[in-house]
Amino acid sequence: MKTYHALSIAAAALFIGAGAQAYDGTNCKAAGDCWEPKPGYPAKLAGSKYDPKHDPAELNKNQQAVQSMEERNAKRLANARATGTFKFDVN
Repeated sequence: MKTYHALSIAAAALFIGAGAQAYDGTNCKAAGDCWEPKPGYPAKLAGSKYDPKHDPAELNKNQQAVQSMEERNAKRLANARATGTFKFDVN
């Protein structure tokens, strides 16, 4: 039982001590900005057949939805200012 406790304490000490040995050979651009690629990593990655091919019409759907929402909200606010009461469905 004593050997089990001694081994567990030694293992815990090794585990805790391993975290203190951090890699410090990075080239930091600024304090806390120390990311750098592994040696041999290409500067620019070539595309593959799995890269997404975005359709401009699909990308513009969200912008069109936001614009129409802003137009509806502007109509609601104009109606609320004119009548003094807020009405959600304003056509």
